[in-house]
Amino acid sequence: MNCTAESPKGTAMLEVRRLRLLRELQLRGTLAAVAKALSYSPSTISQQLAQLEKDAGVALLEPDGRRVRLTPYGEVLAAHAARVLDLEEAVRAELASVQPGLTPVRIAVMQTAAQAILPRALDLLAERLPGLRVEVVEVPPEEGLFELSARTFDLVVAEQYPGHTRAHTPTLDREPLGSDPMRLALPPGDPANELRELGDRAWVMEPEGTAARQWAVQQCRAVGFEPDVRFELADLNAQVRLVAAGHAVGMLPDLLWTDITPPVRLVPLPGNPVRDLFTATRAATSREGVRAVREALRDALSELVG
Repeated sequence: MNCTAESPKGTAMLEVRRLRLLRELQLRGTLAAVAKALSYSPSTISQQLAQLEKDAGVALLEPDGRRVRLTPYGEVLAAHAARVLDLEEAVRAELASVQPGLTPVRIAVMQTAAQAILPRALDLLAERLPGLRVEVVEVPPEEGLFELSARTFDLVVAEQYPGHTRAHTPTLDREPLGSDPMRLALPPGDPANELRELGDRAWVMEPEGTAARQWAVQQCRAVGFEPDVRFELADLNAQVRLVAAGHAVGMLPDLLWTDITPPVRLVPLPGNPVRDLFTATRAATSREGVRAVREALRDALSELVG
């Protein structure tokens, strides 16, 4: 949409690309974060938002210490910008329906989905929609869901743990993908048979702030101890290697073992918990390619656990 022309009354029309910058600032909070996400310089972002202010005819930003924040006018325009971007996405989806492979589908996946589910899903897509281009980035679910709202991705594979459900966002559409049992992972020679016996062990867990970390710590507290987390690793394969070498114990999902024999000793957790896997897209997304990817992921997981 090229909206650089002026209306008859002399008020400049608003460019979609500048509206997106305002919406990004509303989501990310700082000009530096917007610049990093969109691969622009902060000065470029500032210049474009300054032009948007001129086009709108009202102040959209105001100083907030060393940063800036949206004014009430800015908040109103950012809300409208979100709707404009949804409409633009709907238009692109309709155009893409004529030639489904024309627009790439950008996916954010967590590590276990990338390893266990993605290869088979891509096989299925090659059969069902051979012209479709799929672009995949491995990111933590927390980051993936945020970037989905910010339109960096079209679809996200994420997880949630028992008692630790993720917030539902009206602008995102979620569908169940499947479930994945969680079990204790112990060194091969460790004699423990219950979680409560592991209060004196060194633990490896995912980093602070992740749902997996919060959930795992709660499991330990529920049986009476605070885990001694000596190793924080987002890479689950690295966690496996530490446990197998006898340096730590952990809690790991069964999807890690879909094509290998576990090099660790697996022990049930209390209540035999499972994490729920789901896919999420923006509610405004209706592209055939996105639907096809979603179905392929679901079918691929079904084959694995079936």
